[in-house]
Amino acid sequence: MARYLVIVESPAKVKTVKKFLGSNYVVAASQGHVRDFPKSQFGMDVENDFEPKYITIRGKGDILANLRKEVKKADKVYLATDPDREGEAIAWHLSKALKLDEKKMYRVSFNEITKNAVKSAIKDAREIDMNLVDSQQARRALDRIVGYRISPLLWAKVKRGLSAGRVQSVALRIIADREAEIDAFIPEEYWTLDAVLRISGEKKPLTARFCGTDKKKMTIGSKEELEQILKDIEDTEYTVEDIRKSERLRKAPLPFTTSTLQQEASKALNFATQKTMRIAQQLYEGIDIKGNGTVGVITYLRTDSTRISAEAEENVRKFVSGIYGEEYVADREKKQESGKKIQDAHEAIRPTDVSRTPAVLKDSLTRDQFRLYQLIWKRFVASRMKPAKYETTSVKIAAGKYRFAVSASKIVFEGFRSVYIESDEEKTENNVLVKSIDKDSKLTKENIETKQHFTQPPAHYTEASLVKTLEELGIGRPSTYAPTISTIIARRYVAKEQKNLYLTEIGEVVNNMMKTSFPSIVDVNFTVNMEGLLDRVEEGAVEWKSVIRNFYPDLEEAVEQAEKELESVKIEDEVTDVICEECGRNMVIKYGPHGRFLACPGFPECRNTKPYLEKTGVACPKCGKDIVVRKTKKGRKYYGCEDNPDCDFMSWQKPSKEKCPKCGSFMVEKGNKLLCGNEECGYSTSV
Repeated sequence: MARYLVIVESPAKVKTVKKFLGSNYVVAASQGHVRDFPKSQFGMDVENDFEPKYITIRGKGDILANLRKEVKKADKVYLATDPDREGEAIAWHLSKALKLDEKKMYRVSFNEITKNAVKSAIKDAREIDMNLVDSQQARRALDRIVGYRISPLLWAKVKRGLSAGRVQSVALRIIADREAEIDAFIPEEYWTLDAVLRISGEKKPLTARFCGTDKKKMTIGSKEELEQILKDIEDTEYTVEDIRKSERLRKAPLPFTTSTLQQEASKALNFATQKTMRIAQQLYEGIDIKGNGTVGVITYLRTDSTRISAEAEENVRKFVSGIYGEEYVADREKKQESGKKIQDAHEAIRPTDVSRTPAVLKDSLTRDQFRLYQLIWKRFVASRMKPAKYETTSVKIAAGKYRFAVSASKIVFEGFRSVYIESDEEKTENNVLVKSIDKDSKLTKENIETKQHFTQPPAHYTEASLVKTLEELGIGRPSTYAPTISTIIARRYVAKEQKNLYLTEIGEVVNNMMKTSFPSIVDVNFTVNMEGLLDRVEEGAVEWKSVIRNFYPDLEEAVEQAEKELESVKIEDEVTDVICEECGRNMVIKYGPHGRFLACPGFPECRNTKPYLEKTGVACPKCGKDIVVRKTKKGRKYYGCEDNPDCDFMSWQKPSKEKCPKCGSFMVEKGNKLLCGNEECGYSTSV
């Protein structure tokens, strides 16, 4: 009897795939990558046209030895790694490491781990796609060049083992630019004016918002403007000027891609991107379902395609028709037009079998697996349902020359919302219809409500919004979003607090150095163009080494220039007036993974260290002692009293010595302005 060997990446897949194949198939796992560049060497022969030097990854020797034994017994070897560039590269590395005979080696890939998909993949086995492999080799080589050549400079500059990365440096810059935008933001005052009106015969009053005059829309920018309007409308009658009723459709969302799944799981389930990918991997590789054994319950999780197969399309339409009725089935398939290359030998992320409802699988899944599967299942089913239909009513109310408006909506057909409501919609779709109002309705003023506001700065990035930005800009690919974010957090370049991402002191130093010495590496357009080149390699239009040949000399020149400049600006230990209690020397400022700290220069004889508190020269407005620069546990900078915890003063912005002339409160520096620290005051002045 013939004997066939199927090599997958993950041990979790072994059990799932083995179940679908006959007894003459042996399934084994490579446990991910088996070869890579050496850690202690550059790994590319620059003199020999950048020929890569791959070695066996430490710890993979025994795995490869066992695989070689199985290869000798096998008549055919099927390389069944993941269906993307990285999976193709792993298959190629396996073929080289195991010295596979091309005549008995086959590449198979499946978008879902189900019986039909696995058997069809074996039947449609092919050769390794070297264009995909070369695209991945080019990406890996670029990342190695950037990391290996720039990291030593970071080490020299910041004095500890930091490192640079091609994509993460751009992600760090995007976050840093947003932080700078927030810091420079100057709030502007505006007021809202609401008229609470009683409609004859109605118990509930109507609240209409000021929107301008009969000629134009306007915003109330100051209290003086507000008082003038209040004076003008003091004795004015309120009349219904116009009522418009219309119908609005809200289309069903498209099925999940990697990016949209990470974003929605963050907003709806509070999952970090890494957690989302880990749980999705478990659902893809196989879940032990009671009565069915182990089976993959979702399709492949790294994709930027919203396409679904014809079979899945037919099944979900039948399901919707059977459960909700034919009137809920969408008219035609949704498609997302995209100008960029779609990583698409596979589909959107969807359930492998739509009849496996979340309720059916609940007892077979952990709590987090269930919540993510439910999100994917609902989104997929909703994507093939008709739009939700709303009836909207807009009322314009006249008060002399001024105009107020109120609008409301009600759902007249649930459509896809019967199954799925997006997390951001839950917060907005809650208006109540205005009842029994027409042009003849008599309106009586019950109250006037005014409120002062200040414009808000742009929001800090969250993992979800950063993923969205990276995708929109074309930086990275589905497989890179989660590791990129995890890396900059793990290296403490960025701190995560209550979902928000903040630049740390060490992140600021690294970003400034990268912008100064390697502007092209952290340039968004350069990185996007590089992704485009990698796509061209995948298409077979560009030779992968030509990408490296063009990139390397420019980077090498930038490194040489930076090395000269860094030698002249190398940070020396700054001596302070703080005396070491243990040996009497003046302590110096050192840099560690968490930022600056005080250390005794007598190391290693004296190992005394203490936190470094940088004084601002400003007195605490609460107790009069010095305000110092402090950091949260996660590395975000703020300003607090040196007498903490006895004095609880803190500010995210740097306090000024100036006092507010309007209310007497402390002032803070923001860009080229001074702002009152009392938000209710709102006073600001130019520096």
